Amino acid sequence: MISYTIKVNGMMCSHCAARVEKAAMSVNGVADAKVNLDEKTVTVSGEETTRGAVRQAITDAGYEVE
Repeated sequence: MISYTIKVNGMMCSHCAARVEKAAMSVNGVADAKVNLDEKTVTVSGEETTRGAVRQAITDAGYEVE
């Protein structure tokens, strides 16, 4: 299991943070997702193969990832 951080643009409030965490957690193989709203990032713990799927899930939720 690994941990990686993704920059997410467009998060402005706790509702946004909850949507991003929910999107990340919806991906099979993700064990945990925590948003840092001040830094506009989400840190994900899971399998390496989940990185692309997590990025897509966040994009599908309406946010831009870097």
